[in-house]
Amino acid sequence: MLLIGLIWFLQIFFLNNYYDHMKTGEITKIANIVIDAYEDSGKNLYRLTEVLDDIYVTNEDIYIQVDSVDGSVQIAPSYKDHISLYRYKYNLQMQTLLTKLKESPLNKVATISEDTNPLTGEKTKTLGYACYLSSPSVLLPDSSGSSELVMYIFSPLYPVKSTVSILRVQLIYITIIATLLALALALYLARRISRPIKNITHSAAEMGKGHYGIKFQGGHYSEITDLANTLTNASRELEKTDMYQKDLIANVSHDLRTPLTMIKSYAEMIRDLSGNNPKKRDAHLAVIIDETDRLNILVNDMLNLSRMQNRTISLERTNFDLKATAESLLASYDLLAEQEGYKIKFNCSAPMIVNGDEARIKQVLSNLITNAVKYCGEDMVIIINLKKAGRKVRCEVIDHGAGIAPDEINHVWERYYKSSTHHVRPTDGSGLGLSIVKEILTLHKANYGVNSKLGKGSTFWFELDLVKQDRSFFYKS
Repeated sequence: MLLIGLIWFLQIFFLNNYYDHMKTGEITKIANIVIDAYEDSGKNLYRLTEVLDDIYVTNEDIYIQVDSVDGSVQIAPSYKDHISLYRYKYNLQMQTLLTKLKESPLNKVATISEDTNPLTGEKTKTLGYACYLSSPSVLLPDSSGSSELVMYIFSPLYPVKSTVSILRVQLIYITIIATLLALALALYLARRISRPIKNITHSAAEMGKGHYGIKFQGGHYSEITDLANTLTNASRELEKTDMYQKDLIANVSHDLRTPLTMIKSYAEMIRDLSGNNPKKRDAHLAVIIDETDRLNILVNDMLNLSRMQNRTISLERTNFDLKATAESLLASYDLLAEQEGYKIKFNCSAPMIVNGDEARIKQVLSNLITNAVKYCGEDMVIIINLKKAGRKVRCEVIDHGAGIAPDEINHVWERYYKSSTHHVRPTDGSGLGLSIVKEILTLHKANYGVNSKLGKGSTFWFELDLVKQDRSFFYKS
C-alpha cells in the first residue's frame, strides 16, 4: 500500500515538474552537441547548418536559431515553411532570454513561458534556452558583421493533463488488483506461518504443565522448524532432568534413611537390651558411630558438591608432585589390598610437578580409585598410570570390570547415576564421587573423561598442566 501510494503521489502531483525537468535536460544536451560541433568545425557557420539539419531529423518539435547579439539572424531552420511566423512567435521570449543571458554568469539561461490560445482558450507552455556561441571564423553572406553569436532553442511543452487522466484510471485498476492480491497473499502467509506457531505455543503450554517428552511440530520455514526441533530437544532434556530429580530424591532419601534407621534401631537396643552389658553396648555404639560417620560423609559431600557447582569454593593452588600425592594416598589402600585381595598397581617413572589444589586433586584420585574398587572385575586389579602427554600430566585409573554402555557413558558424572551394566561391590560411599570429581576438575579447567568397552573395563582419566621442573624443588622436598 505504501508503494502504491508513492506511485500515486509521484504520477499525479510530480508528473508535470518531472516532464519539465526532463525536457530541459534534453534541450541542454542538444545545445552542448551544437556547441561541440561548432568548435570542432573551426567555428564555421556553414558546417553548423549541416549539424542542425541532422538534429531536426530526430527532433521535429524543436526550433533552433542563431542570431548575432544585435538581433540579426545568422541561422534559422531552412525547412520551416513560415520562418517569420516562428520569429514572431518566439520574438518576445528571445528578448527576455537575451536580457537574462547577459546577466547570467553561466553564459546560458532557460525559461518556460505560458501562452493562451485565443480560439480554444487552452494554455500552452514553451521551453526557451539561450547560450553564447562565441565569435565565428566565417560569417554568412547576409550577416551584419557582428562577431558575437547567441543560439536560441525552443521546444513546446505539451500538456500532460490527458496523460495524467489516463494514468489515474490505470492506477485505480492497479490499486484494486494489487490490494486484493496483497490481501490474499497476506492471509495465505499468515495462516502458513501462524498455524505452526500456534501448534508450538499449544505444545509449550502442555510442557509447562509438566507433560514432558512432547514433540513439537515445525512448519514450512527453516526458522520455525529449527525452533520446533530446539523445543523438542529441550522437552526431552527436561524429561530426563525430571527423571534424574526423582531418582536423586529417591536415592538421597534411601541413603539418609538407612543410617538413620540403623542409628535409631541400635539406640533402642542400647536402651532396651544392652544398656547394662558393656560389651554389647560398646558394639552397638560402634555401629551408631559408624552410621553417623557415614551420614556425615554423605551430607558433607552434598554440601561440597553444591558449593562447587555454585562456584562459592576457592582453590588453594600450589606446585606439588602428583606422584608423591598419589603414593601417599595409595598407602591408605594397603589394608584393603591385604584383607580383600585387591591388586593396586601404580606406574610412574619420575616426579610430575603440577599446579593446583593438592587436597582437591587428592580427593579426585581417592574418588576415582574408590570407584574402580567398586566396579573392578573378578581379577580385582586396579591400575593407576601417571605419564607425560605433551605439556600435560595424564592420570589414568583403570579397572577390568563390566564396562559402561555407550549410551550411558555421558551420564556417569551425574549425581547418583548408576550404570545398568555395573556389578557393584558393597562399599561405603555417598554416590556423589564422580560428580565431585567432575566439579573439582572443572574448577581446575582440566581435561577429563572416561573410555570404556562392555566386558573390557573402564579407564577414567584427567590431565593437568605440567610445571617446569626446578632442581631446588626436589632438594627442598
